[in-house]
Amino acid sequence: MLSRWIIRLSFLLTALSTLSACGYNDIQGADETTKSAWSEVLNQYQRRADLIPNLVNTVKGFADQEKEVFIRVTEARSKVGQIQVNPSDPESLKKFEQAQSEVGSALSRLLVVSENYPQLKSDANFRDLQAQLEGTENRITVARKRYIDTIQRYNVLVRQFPVNLTAMVFGYSVKPQFSVENEKAISTAPKVDFGGSKAPAK
Repeated sequence: MLSRWIIRLSFLLTALSTLSACGYNDIQGADETTKSAWSEVLNQYQRRADLIPNLVNTVKGFADQEKEVFIRVTEARSKVGQIQVNPSDPESLKKFEQAQSEVGSALSRLLVVSENYPQLKSDANFRDLQAQLEGTENRITVARKRYIDTIQRYNVLVRQFPVNLTAMVFGYSVKPQFSVENEKAISTAPKVDFGGSKAPAK
């Protein structure tokens, strides 16, 4: 009886050792890293979404006639909020990216409109919101870059032999990547003008 137990224990230890040697632990670690990186991407996008209502309301106080711009920003934010994104589904990820791109474009338009209202540009609350938006856009860029890098490392890992065999057995597959056509433009934070005047040309 004792010998059978020892044999089973030895078999279990051998199996665990084999799994470890074939990259199971590496796959687990890489998978958790991608999930953590994705959570940070969502957090930063949510941070940007949370800034929009205050930003729109502040601009309205000085430029109420720019209704079309306000509607575009609000609708873009609402569209993002309706998407239940699944980062493992290429189509879902694509829709999420397109919606976030629309938010970025709408915000850029809002900032351009603000250039036409000197009083708005000098408003302390507006300037603070602009600074927060620029900081958030920069954090989005960093979070996206980290996520892209972690997905690349994970995908390389699960394709490599013999790790690919372990991945196949346990159902780990290649993860979809961000596929934005204009990645460089989206990853660039909107320009924020704090109203500093240039010295007049002589």
